Amino acid sequence: MGWMFGSGLFEVMFVLIFTIVIGGFIYVIVSGLRQWNKNNHSPQLTVEALVVAKRVNVTHHHDMDNAAMSHTSTSHYVTFQVESGDRMEFHISGQEYGMLVEGDRGRLTFQGTRYLGFERQR
Repeated sequence: MGWMFGSGLFEVMFVLIFTIVIGGFIYVIVSGLRQWNKNNHSPQLTVEALVVAKRVNVTHHHDMDNAAMSHTSTSHYVTFQVESGDRMEFHISGQEYGMLVEGDRGRLTFQGTRYLGFERQR
């Protein structure tokens, strides 16, 4: 009788955890699609802006089966301040990241949360 109870509990926990994991994946996918759609329907804007901060996020992924295998990915972010004083952070390419310096002034072009470019003033 105790074995039956334990087995039933395991099945319930398995289904619960499986449902939570699948629900999490669905939530991330739907959120991404919603943001993509919102960006596509947002106007493309060009505004005067100042580069106020730069940051890099490096993540390391290790293969648990093969300790010698690992992967590193780097994401680059730049924060711009517009004339109103609002700040916006965008994910940008490493090449663009290397071309920008804190204190640069210019024209920022974006669409929703999507960075489209920055033209530095000379």
